Amino acid sequence: MKIHVNSVELFYNVSGQGEPIILLHGNGQDHTVFKSITKKLSADFTVYGIDSRDHGQSSRVKFLDYHSKMEDVAAFIEQLGLDKPIVYGFSDGGIIGLLLAIYYPDRLSKLIISGANTYPDGIKRSSLLLVKTVFFFTRSKKLKLMLTQPNITNAQLNTITVPTLVLAGKRDLIKEEHTRNIAANIPNCELRILSGESHTSYVFDSDSEKLYDIIKVFIGG
Repeated sequence: MKIHVNSVELFYNVSGQGEPIILLHGNGQDHTVFKSITKKLSADFTVYGIDSRDHGQSSRVKFLDYHSKMEDVAAFIEQLGLDKPIVYGFSDGGIIGLLLAIYYPDRLSKLIISGANTYPDGIKRSSLLLVKTVFFFTRSKKLKLMLTQPNITNAQLNTITVPTLVLAGKRDLIKEEHTRNIAANIPNCELRILSGESHTSYVFDSDSEKLYDIIKVFIGG
C-alpha cells in the first residue's frame, strides 16, 4: 500500500488486528527485515511496516535527514487516524522514534528503540571508520546521513514523556556508554543491554523470539 506525505510517497504493509504498532527499519533496509516478528505480532496487533523515504518501494529523494523521516511518520500516523500507536524503531528507525517522541509526544503511546544513537560519535570508532571509508568511495547519501546526523541533545531526551524501552546488544556497534546515556536521560525509561547480542542478532534472527518476548513484556502482555 502507498500513502502520500510531505511530498513523498511511502510504501507500507499492514497486517493483523488490534492495537496499532509501527515498525521502523534501519539505514539501507526496508519493512521486509521485520518479516518474522511482524508475523508474530500480527496475532495481537495491527502491524504497520513502513519503507522510509529513499528506501524500499518509497520515493527517492536528493537528500536525507532524520527530521524529514520523522515528519513522514508523524504525518503517516495522522493521515491514517491511528490512535496513539506503539512505535518500535531499529537503528535509524530508533533515531526516528526518539525524534517522534520529542516533537510529537501525543502521537504515540509507547516507544521501543534498539541500537540507536543520538549523535555520530555514539557509533564505535571501528564501525565509524568503516562507514567513512565506504562513503569516501561511494558518496552514498545514506552513509553521509550516518556521518553527519543525528544531533539529539540530552536536554531533548529529557522532554520525552512516553514510556520508553531502550535496547542494545552487548556487542552492538553503538557504544554501551552511549546507549546508557540515552536511557539515563529519558524519564520513565527502561534499559536492557542484551548479553551476547550484536547490533542485529536479536532483531533479524530466524524467528525473532527474543525481541518478540521483550516487546510483549514491555507492552504489557
